[in-house]
Amino acid sequence: MKVLFIYPNINTQIGFNYGISYISGLLKKHGIETRLININEKLGYPLDLERIKKDVLAIQPDAIGFSVLTNQYKYALEIARSIKEYCNAPIIFGGIHPTMDPMGTLSEECVDYICVGEGEDAFLEFLQQGNPKGIRNMGHKEKGRPVLEPLRPFTDITTLPFKDYEIFDFQQMIDAKDGWVGLTASRGCPFRCTYCLNHKIMGLYKGHGHLPRQYLRRHTVEEMIHEIEYLIGHYKGIRMFIFDDDIFTFDKKWLREFTERYKKTTDIGFVCNAHAKVFDEEVARSLKEAGCRIVKFGLESGSNRIRRDVLHRYMSNKDICHAFDVAHRVGLHTSAFVMIGLPQEKTADIMETVELLARIQPGRFRWSLFFPFVGTKAYSIAEQSGQIDFEKMLHLDNFTDETCMVLGSEADLLVDKVKTMFCTFVNGYANIDKSYADLVRLVEEAGEEAWKQGKDGFLKKEDEINREADKQGKAHYMVKYNPFMGVRSDWQDDSISA
Repeated sequence: MKVLFIYPNINTQIGFNYGISYISGLLKKHGIETRLININEKLGYPLDLERIKKDVLAIQPDAIGFSVLTNQYKYALEIARSIKEYCNAPIIFGGIHPTMDPMGTLSEECVDYICVGEGEDAFLEFLQQGNPKGIRNMGHKEKGRPVLEPLRPFTDITTLPFKDYEIFDFQQMIDAKDGWVGLTASRGCPFRCTYCLNHKIMGLYKGHGHLPRQYLRRHTVEEMIHEIEYLIGHYKGIRMFIFDDDIFTFDKKWLREFTERYKKTTDIGFVCNAHAKVFDEEVARSLKEAGCRIVKFGLESGSNRIRRDVLHRYMSNKDICHAFDVAHRVGLHTSAFVMIGLPQEKTADIMETVELLARIQPGRFRWSLFFPFVGTKAYSIAEQSGQIDFEKMLHLDNFTDETCMVLGSEADLLVDKVKTMFCTFVNGYANIDKSYADLVRLVEEAGEEAWKQGKDGFLKKEDEINREADKQGKAHYMVKYNPFMGVRSDWQDDSISA
């Protein structure tokens, strides 16, 4: 048997698909051949239906599995509809989007089956049985009516076979990402933020009798060290490991054991995610001593009201300031994630986010525009507030360029201003130099037409101030690595680029 995976990852950053790598590893263990079409223009494979057709016909798969993110859903449907014209293999959609919107996905004529939640065992059983009926986590149609099978318990990830890196052109991905390699040591998250998929997944599984506390699972330290040693031994040019776990630092006992083993294994630096409410000096020092180069915190908003009432992200600005103070005290480079254009966000809330960044002065910060993912509580909040432009939402394939949120003329204008000149706003409010503050004031005072007409001039002035600050040796934030990331100008480590 031969299975083809298709991963649409178009007009966005290069992403390693952990789900495909786990499932492919399991299928190969059971003697099933697997192949992958990884569609990303940065990897030399843009969306090209004729090229895809040629590859599909050459592979001649017995089944085709799509891993689908919401922002890529429209591309997945376009590809699947095209494949249906020349290939009879069943098409199965899995991943985040089918999990969040199973009925909507099953309603598509080009989608034969779906896999909801974790798909390793379900997909293997489907291939072995030849149809999805009675297989937990699968969805199918009976006389045109969508049918969802019950969910099985959460997967014990320590029982899974080793991830399949070979299905990807992994060396090409390492080179394209400047030596950065992603890893996951766990699945799940203990928190239930409204904008994230975790609360929906926990709710789905709870509805099938599975306890939410079983959701957060970890690989053993031994498994992670083995994986790191494998990667170092099989690939070249690795300059940084980035742990994509929602919260890498949550289990302090596990973290202590891992960091002790890691520093004895390699001197390659690593990056990880932490949470401001569960971050202290013991954790910070463990990370620093093991070679952590960046610790990342999801702040999302500087407004306590927005975090509490809209995002259900229960931490205070005091918690955030403390976490950054601790990290900076031990010498960790910090990264802050924020969103703007959030449901019910006012201009004052947006400026509170700017002010918080100016206060904590992270090593870098990264921003995005809120996107209402179907199935999340944040989507419902935005929908009930009447703030979603659904037509625009359908055409967005990332959440950094444009927003589909409509907050009102004043807030919408400020979102565009801050998104365009975020570094200057933070520089101005941090009192780094009077020139930044003066420019921010001019930008804030500009009406909609003046902003549209003068945007290029404002950006030119921003560049002039940055160059002058560089000459004077004044540390300031400037866009670097990505158009949605601000990095302190005195950051010198060239091994860190994302």
